Amino acid sequence: MRRDWIYAWLLLLPAMIILIGFTHIPAIETLINSFFSTGRGRRPSVFVGSENYATLLADPVFFKALMNNLIYAAVTIPVSIILALLMAVFVNEKLSGRAFLRMAFFTPTVLPLIAVANIWMFFYTPGFGLIDQIRGVFEYPAQNWVGQTDTVLYTMIAVAVWKEAGFFMIFYLAALQTIPTPLREAAALEGANRWYFFRRVTLPLIMPTTLFVSINAVINSVRLIDHIFVMTEGGPNNASKLLLFYVYEVAFQYWDTAYAATLTVVILGILAAVAIAQFYFLDRRVHYK
Repeated sequence: MRRDWIYAWLLLLPAMIILIGFTHIPAIETLINSFFSTGRGRRPSVFVGSENYATLLADPVFFKALMNNLIYAAVTIPVSIILALLMAVFVNEKLSGRAFLRMAFFTPTVLPLIAVANIWMFFYTPGFGLIDQIRGVFEYPAQNWVGQTDTVLYTMIAVAVWKEAGFFMIFYLAALQTIPTPLREAAALEGANRWYFFRRVTLPLIMPTTLFVSINAVINSVRLIDHIFVMTEGGPNNASKLLLFYVYEVAFQYWDTAYAATLTVVILGILAAVAIAQFYFLDRRVHYK
């Protein structure tokens, strides 16, 4: 028994070292730094208590980025999950060219983020971009999609859904393939149609995957930075600025690392609260056996 216990801990040790060294220790240091000022030149950082958090509460840019992130998450999370599930159901059927369809749906996931941003910049280019070329056929005027405050955030949402839906589809496809065939045969014998089987059997059985995918979707909705950096840089007028990009901007453009640490702590708190709520509400409907 002792030998098995030692062997188990030795197997866990590399992952624990990486997790503690690159996740837990930086998180603790970030929390500590949020209570200090930023050292500049010969002026060392000093303890300022909750001053950084008071600054955050009076920061209009933070609340603008927070509102943008809420809208971004409220659209991208359900749309990407529903689209991923529909694609998984579609490519799980016996179709000619099924392997090609699966590859086509998954391809946006493996593309580099910078390449994706540049591809979509071509789509959104006013006048001769792909979208305006299609609109021109119907005699619609050209539009600057990423240059207007009322459309720029939704252009980022479209890019995110296009890239993430294929990634989530893989998990749903794997979950659908674990549903026992006898269940389908028994439902067919009982006269259940496909929609009834999907709603009463398939959805409950893939709830563990839905919980996993939803948590990842929430995390992804907060950590977006590459597309914004290439396409909009948070503009115009902060209309596309999200929380993580604001952290980057404060830390590496304004060099206010203490305030950036404060922003990071608040973001981590929000993510933790959302994850706990997801486990609380969704775990009741999860069937693991």
